[in-house]
Amino acid sequence: MEWTDGKFETRAGFRDCRCAFDPFRSERYDLIVGQQHVVIIGGGFAGIEAARGLGKAPVRVTLVDRRNHYLFQPLLYQVATAALNPSDIASPIRRILRRQRNASVILGDAISIDPKKKIVQLADGELAYDYLIVAAGATHSYFGHEEWMEAAPGLKTLEDAVEIRRRVLVAYEAAEREIEVDEIASWMTFVIIGAGPTGVEMAGALSEISRRVLERDFRKIDPSRARIILIEAGPRVLPAMSAESSASAQRQLQRLGVEVITDSPVTDIDDRGVTHGGVRTESRTVIWAAGVAASELGKSLGAELDRAGRVIVNQDLTVPGAEGVFVIGDLASIKSDGKPVPGLSPAAMQEGRHAAKNLARIIRGEPTLPFRYWDKGTLATIGKAAAVGDIGKLRVSGLVAWLMWLFVHIFFLIGFRNRFIVIVEWAWIYLRNDRGARLITGDVEPLLERGAKSENRNRMLVK
Repeated sequence: MEWTDGKFETRAGFRDCRCAFDPFRSERYDLIVGQQHVVIIGGGFAGIEAARGLGKAPVRVTLVDRRNHYLFQPLLYQVATAALNPSDIASPIRRILRRQRNASVILGDAISIDPKKKIVQLADGELAYDYLIVAAGATHSYFGHEEWMEAAPGLKTLEDAVEIRRRVLVAYEAAEREIEVDEIASWMTFVIIGAGPTGVEMAGALSEISRRVLERDFRKIDPSRARIILIEAGPRVLPAMSAESSASAQRQLQRLGVEVITDSPVTDIDDRGVTHGGVRTESRTVIWAAGVAASELGKSLGAELDRAGRVIVNQDLTVPGAEGVFVIGDLASIKSDGKPVPGLSPAAMQEGRHAAKNLARIIRGEPTLPFRYWDKGTLATIGKAAAVGDIGKLRVSGLVAWLMWLFVHIFFLIGFRNRFIVIVEWAWIYLRNDRGARLITGDVEPLLERGAKSENRNRMLVK
């Protein structure tokens, strides 16, 4: 037995198996010699549900994530539009799993996987496993135009949300101190690219900010005259939803003052605007919501990938040719009842629970079960008392859909504190049309200088 990194360790002949003791409490921890070691990569919807699902299984669970928090991604746009603070929609992974005695957490970045040696290569070491659940998720896809990333940030992380909030609020501040009409118009034009749920929700929220929240905060500019433009390459908004809900969403967006442009693929983005469908729109704030790409980690498994880079898994969520490996969430490509399983949080959560169930069955020597997705419906919010929903054959919109959306998102937030704060914040916004998280952090000069005309820089002052 030896003292290493703040704890006593003893090797007992098992691969990567140890007993750890706290020298102050003399309490034996949960890493039991001889148990099968399950590594889960990713602490999102799928990964957390998989870890929880193994809470009573006779295994050791190690969850690895490059960030220390679980993030409720459907509400990221609320942080980006100053309705909520980052801590309202995120919880430390260690807090979530602290009562689960067979689970431990590692803050680390998984670089690759060797399914033959059963090793996960981290940025700063290796992690051996007996069984592996990969829930690494997805990131932004700029369709081969990575140079657009700086001018048009996407929305996948808390850092993205805070950066977008910063750009939006700085835009109004810059417009307030401008002296040229064209420059004011450019600062007060906000372009969202991609009319899926994220794009629609962002467009609606930005419109509400300009027309209901900031209208009394400025003296020189009129925030209610800001242009919110939603650009979609396809023929309609919310293409994954029914045609009826799509049409309703577009009407509700237009009532909020959002300019909806469809059938207009983007061909260029820079610091001063967007070119789409042969038309140039001047804008100093562009937000990318057009596409996602699967994590690069899937390629290292050596399995077949689909066109989006997702791993094509067996019906029980295992990976063909990779013993003991499951892939779930946005990184998995699978069909249920002949239809592709959508990349939505309910699907990821169901896959996480199912992977845990099948892994436990394998350990017991039982056959695995095929995954079947239970489609509970799709909801998308547009603004206060404005939303659309497809629930089976039922189509809902307006206030009813919005109330359903509120209930669902409150229900799936982790932790009483988060639920309570979000309810209070939303009630305050609803009653007062005020967003208390309108804070600009960091250095604003780089944002003010991005795309600025050199001859105007010394004249951006109020007379």
